[in-house]
Amino acid sequence: MDRSTVSRWVHRFRVGRMSIDDDPRPGRPRTSTDERSVKLVTDALEKDRRATCEELSEATGISPTSVYRILTDDLKKRKICARWVPHCLTVEQKQRHLDIATLLKQRFDHEGQGLLCRIIAIDETWVRDFEPQLKSQSNEWRGASSPRPKKFRRAQSKIKQMMIFAYDHQGIIMTDRVPCGTSVTGAYYRNFMQNLRRKMHKTRPQLLEAGPLILHDNARPHIALVVVEKLREYIWEVLPHPPYSTDTSPPDFDLFPILKEAMGGRRYSYLEELSTTVTRAIRQMNKNGALDGIIKLPRRWDSVIQKQED
Repeated sequence: MDRSTVSRWVHRFRVGRMSIDDDPRPGRPRTSTDERSVKLVTDALEKDRRATCEELSEATGISPTSVYRILTDDLKKRKICARWVPHCLTVEQKQRHLDIATLLKQRFDHEGQGLLCRIIAIDETWVRDFEPQLKSQSNEWRGASSPRPKKFRRAQSKIKQMMIFAYDHQGIIMTDRVPCGTSVTGAYYRNFMQNLRRKMHKTRPQLLEAGPLILHDNARPHIALVVVEKLREYIWEVLPHPPYSTDTSPPDFDLFPILKEAMGGRRYSYLEELSTTVTRAIRQMNKNGALDGIIKLPRRWDSVIQKQED
């Protein structure tokens, strides 16, 4: 501190001041955030939860700054947007979701990591000639006055292919490119299971000996009679899976997003070029161990149980 400040304080202590705190002073009263104002904002908010601070200010006659202070400090409110969910589940579907998550979590607590090491997740998806980039991929560093970049919607073309993926905690075991013009039926899916068993003889003999646990959704080809009989013949157990539950399906929340993120923003002119890119992405995922969705299943089951079927 400068010398004049020290001299002024020394003088105040010499005349009897023994405190370094400020003296009390009346100041300007906070009339805009008293109980009456809080009541006005609360009543206006009950009528319209989407109202802005400016709209609440016009309705109550309180300044927008004071309205914001009442909302955040006094009422402890925060503005949130709706969460996007893929399906509106019925009460019965939610209860089944909770029951299956509880059953599988109890089984994991009993069997431990051995349960996860036996799971093979299987699902189908379309790979197309163009996949849009994610928002995180299209972010750019711009100046304060620079305009936002534009992205244009692009209609899906006919260059696409259905692919079936099967993978465990170690990576992708097998993929199948469904020929163009062919649909995945029960007979086709049964043949896929036969080829998967032959593949596992070469790459996963220990898993085949321990007994795979098949985790797939309830699509018609998956529950066809020929498929059920083939799995019964192989003595392969099928884990229960609730309908419309992509949050507990490893391909949906783990494999497909990673695969399509690598393909985002690129255009392919030929189906062969698209297939080559998918093969390269699969090898890269197996090499760096990016697929950990099966290992994350216990946390997903816990989340379903904690949120009580929502």
